[in-house]
Amino acid sequence: MIAPAESPRPRDSAGLPARRTAALLLQRILRQRLLLEEAFETEPSLKSLEPRDRAFVRLLVATILRRLGQIDAIIERCLDRPLGAKAQDAQDLLRLGAAQLLYLDTPPHAAVDTSVGLAGETAETAGFKALINAVLRRIGREKTELLAATAAPSLNTPPWLWASWVKAYGETRSRGIAQVHLQDPPLDLSAKADAEAWAQRLEATILPTGSLRRMETGPVEALPGFGEGAWWVQDAAAALPVRLLAPVAGKTIIDLCAAPGGKTAQLAALGAEVTAVDRSAKRLERLNANLDRLNLSADAVTADATQWQPHAPADGVLVDAPCSATGTIRRHPDVAWLKRPEDLPKLVDLQARLLRAAVAMTRPGGSLVYCTCSLQSEEGPQQIAKLLADHAPVERLPIKASEVGGLVELITADGDLRTLPCHLADRGGLDGFYAARLRKL
Repeated sequence: MIAPAESPRPRDSAGLPARRTAALLLQRILRQRLLLEEAFETEPSLKSLEPRDRAFVRLLVATILRRLGQIDAIIERCLDRPLGAKAQDAQDLLRLGAAQLLYLDTPPHAAVDTSVGLAGETAETAGFKALINAVLRRIGREKTELLAATAAPSLNTPPWLWASWVKAYGETRSRGIAQVHLQDPPLDLSAKADAEAWAQRLEATILPTGSLRRMETGPVEALPGFGEGAWWVQDAAAALPVRLLAPVAGKTIIDLCAAPGGKTAQLAALGAEVTAVDRSAKRLERLNANLDRLNLSADAVTADATQWQPHAPADGVLVDAPCSATGTIRRHPDVAWLKRPEDLPKLVDLQARLLRAAVAMTRPGGSLVYCTCSLQSEEGPQQIAKLLADHAPVERLPIKASEVGGLVELITADGDLRTLPCHLADRGGLDGFYAARLRKL
């Protein structure tokens, strides 16, 4: 999420429309299961709001999604009995008011009055006006005690996800992951060239991995270098898998599931001859637009990567496989509540098929990098273990800490890459990524 440059508090006159839009977005995300970005881009009522009020809507909705477990636990503590299934709209209004009171320092009268006012606008919620008023006023009075009583990090993570993380990483690290998920992430950039000079111009720091990081965020289009295509937005962890293929200058590299194109841009900037494959023509349009802005080029192919075959085996193949995206929750808090355990089997099957296809596309002696932005073991190390156990004609090429900025903690015992949101937590954290490097036999 890109935070606005100025304070995103709405003006009193625009308070009700902004909060009405936030309630609509919550409904579309949590019940219609739309991604936050998709809901935000397609919600027509946002167009009538001023930029400052749109920024407040995004901040409010993102805060609710980051703190949803804690907010719901606090609301439950203030109810005599649970809200029924038919009270979902009323629950959303309670969430709106509670988030403002607990985390956004909204004046209590504004948070309470607007939630009650919205309740009176529909027949489904009008009967809950008194309840919403009473619950929110109690939350305002008992804010400190309620926050202390619901401070467990696991509350804001669905139980199935929390259990999987504790099993894979232990409770201490899982707590660290959950803690970073509560913070607004910084803005990470990949420079096409001359990273030091652009770090100065952008008032950014250079992370050990080479990415530029700005703690102050804002509209990226207004930053120096955007119009001239000097850099692109890319989380520092997402920039690492391409580095594992280096050197790539003059080599043929296939980027599977390539859109929206951050890794394609990296490869092209490093001098590779890139073929970017994605099944979505619309997403490839975005990839091509990004490359045009950066004055970079790649051969974009619309195809199912599990079926498509190149004219000749490539020197290297990058598989940025579709996944649960649980490693990106710090940037996309909706992922935690939209993904379900039953989503994993289909994804795992697709990843395995992509891996087998990628092996066939790689020339003997060539390199293959498999990566996912997931914290789930099934989508990472278990995929590579199964590929090797099935006697695929590949061998693991262990990754060295020197290839990832000397950060030893990013390398697993098997020699693979595993970044966690709690890595570099004092500098803003990282997305969760897994990557393994293989050599074709």
